[in-house]
Amino acid sequence: MLKRLLHSALILIALLAPAAAYETKARAAWVYDLTTQTVLLEKDADVPLPPASMSKLMTLNMLFEALRAGTVSMDTQFSVSTRAKSMGGSTMFLNEMDRPTVEELIRGIVINSGNDACVVVAEGLAGSEETFAQKMTERARTLGMTNSTFKNASGWPAEGHRMSLHDLGLLATRLITEFPEFYPYFAMTGFNYEGRAPANANNRNPLLGLGVGADGLKTGHTQEAGYGLVGSAEQNGRRIVFVISGLTSEAERRQEAEALTNWAFRQFVLRTLAKGGTRLAEAEVHMGAEETVGLVVEKDLTLLLPALALSQEGIKAEAVYNGPISAPIAAGQVLGELVLDLPDMDDVRVPLVAETDVPVGGFGKHLSVAAGALMARVSGS
Repeated sequence: MLKRLLHSALILIALLAPAAAYETKARAAWVYDLTTQTVLLEKDADVPLPPASMSKLMTLNMLFEALRAGTVSMDTQFSVSTRAKSMGGSTMFLNEMDRPTVEELIRGIVINSGNDACVVVAEGLAGSEETFAQKMTERARTLGMTNSTFKNASGWPAEGHRMSLHDLGLLATRLITEFPEFYPYFAMTGFNYEGRAPANANNRNPLLGLGVGADGLKTGHTQEAGYGLVGSAEQNGRRIVFVISGLTSEAERRQEAEALTNWAFRQFVLRTLAKGGTRLAEAEVHMGAEETVGLVVEKDLTLLLPALALSQEGIKAEAVYNGPISAPIAAGQVLGELVLDLPDMDDVRVPLVAETDVPVGGFGKHLSVAAGALMARVSGS
């Protein structure tokens, strides 16, 4: 029989109402709380769109993977082709006589958004930019980025060069979590290779220096794509990742990015709903030395919840298990789950485990159970 029990300890928890939906000006958007792995906002996030320079993050991922594999080092020098030198748009002002190091190219891509630097990396790692773009697409598929197709290394406008904002968010999350040794480059604001770069060639991330905890990742802009940003920020132990695209100006991008960051941090709060090991319910035990066993969460149950005024309904919680549960039972054995019904959010399901061991009952217990079954038959005849 399916048992649904709610222990009184959970009833006493003060729970928060849902945050008001955020109406973004961006054509598409994706906002993610990395700390709790919670998607806070999606707007056309799985639609493949022109990513502009935001797709340079995939070029960096390929370079970081090459560094991790030992194929290149930070001191490895790459040659500069005429094709690379001739790239228009954002540049780190390379020429054919230069031999930039991998470390300098990372700075040139992150800070200067150098299209020339991207071509240098592509040709240095794969021989040609076309081959490199194919490898980028193949690698994206293995990483779960199913709505990404690359035609070049820089995000230069090209037919079929597309990424969804969800894919860009997954990529940003990967760069943050898998390559922490390289992530500090995304917070750097200035780089001037050989003294050639003008002031406006530096990092265009509008959130850096605003005191909102921003430390990455990459802007993008073309006429087709509009103004976009893959951003990340950390406050009070929480990190968010967000992607916006299709804004109409640098000013609108800056305002929307800051507003989204403030919304994500101010409208949601981390709340510990139950401490690990706290008994939340009891399950009936069949043929055990004890009649019941406590149901607990193994670790502290901490959730990201909307942080507006208290609602009347709050959050509904149920402890669900199939019982009675036959002995023997081992402490820590998964016996059921705690189901939390969150307003305007998907249900959260957390395993419930046995609080203690419950061995099989002795002869007296067996006899008692048998007698009880017999009396039930007699009374029912």
